[in-house]
Amino acid sequence: MYKHILVPVDLTDPELAKPAIATAIMMVDQSGGTVRLINIMPLTPVMLAEYVPPDFEAQQRKSAEEALAIVARETGLEAGRVSSVVRQGGIYQEILEEANAMKADLIVMTSHRPQRPAVRTYFLGSNAGHVVRYAKCSVLVVRHAPAG
Repeated sequence: MYKHILVPVDLTDPELAKPAIATAIMMVDQSGGTVRLINIMPLTPVMLAEYVPPDFEAQQRKSAEEALAIVARETGLEAGRVSSVVRQGGIYQEILEEANAMKADLIVMTSHRPQRPAVRTYFLGSNAGHVVRYAKCSVLVVRHAPAG
């Protein structure tokens, strides 16, 4: 049984994470475990730093934390069993670091939508592939069933 599950959420397309979140909830309902949602903010490119307001990253983090807290509440899990964290950096590196820090025994991710390869999401094949290859815990990749 898995007790500590990490679920990456791309806030630019939160619907994409719903199958992974539902799977994680089903698993912790059986084990009495916890779910942590994670969102990764990209680093602001150095060449753009002088063009953004000084508090740009703080504003972005606050917005991401608020949006992720809403997703956490929508899981229906009681507050002590669901948490969220926003990290900044490389996507798969931050997922792996958070998994290690929280001693996750499972990472549940949704694969990206194959019919929209041109749309940039946080979970392009290379990121999911890196997580699967380098995670110290089990990784479950849930296939997203496109609408229609």
